[in-house]
Amino acid sequence: CETSCGQLNPVVAIGQLVAEHAPQASFFIDAMSSFGAVPLSLSQASCDFMVTSANKCLQGVPGFSIVLARKQALQRCGGNSRSLSLDLCKQFHGLEKDGQFRFTPPTHSILAFYQALNELREEGGIDARRRRYQNNSSILRSRMAELGFKELLEDETEKSYIITSFRHPSHPNFSFKTFYSLLSDRGLCIYPGKVTTAECFRVGTIGDLHPEDFQTLLSAVEDVMSEMKIPLPLQE
Repeated sequence: CETSCGQLNPVVAIGQLVAEHAPQASFFIDAMSSFGAVPLSLSQASCDFMVTSANKCLQGVPGFSIVLARKQALQRCGGNSRSLSLDLCKQFHGLEKDGQFRFTPPTHSILAFYQALNELREEGGIDARRRRYQNNSSILRSRMAELGFKELLEDETEKSYIITSFRHPSHPNFSFKTFYSLLSDRGLCIYPGKVTTAECFRVGTIGDLHPEDFQTLLSAVEDVMSEMKIPLPLQE
């Protein structure tokens, strides 16, 4: 999932093309914003390396990365690292030897991650979490459409249930800075600014969030737009 806009990339199809046309290449998947909620077959994708984080869909706290790698592909990287502490190959050998981190481990993040995995299991696993995120996204996108907001992505096959980008309204009274601040004053935080070149803002639907949280957000969006003297539904 592309965090900048919420686009879901067809990594299995891409990986199969890489394996077919460039078999000597390594295929690297950045699953930072999707691992733990979006189904992924690493074998079908012919993936050599996949990296993710302890937070995001796994709902832990930031502090360390997780790498799933083909051992053969990882061994080929030996001696290439320009970093002492971030040498993944040496860290792998260290874990194989004594099960320890080469340097001081992020113990607080590891303990939080252990708890996060317990909570994932209690929720019903990845499928149950995926369904909750999909429900969150459906509630958000449906009501925002009723209010006249336009999504950045138009192709339904590209849209994820991780994050959704909405175009800025064209109304002259709209200011994202004001919009963001007024929502923040109500204890609600969305993604500030933009990462793509398009004038848009992003709303995440992952984490320990549930339908009632998005009902609260959507009600606040209506209040904020009224305060900004922008009539709804938007007329674009």
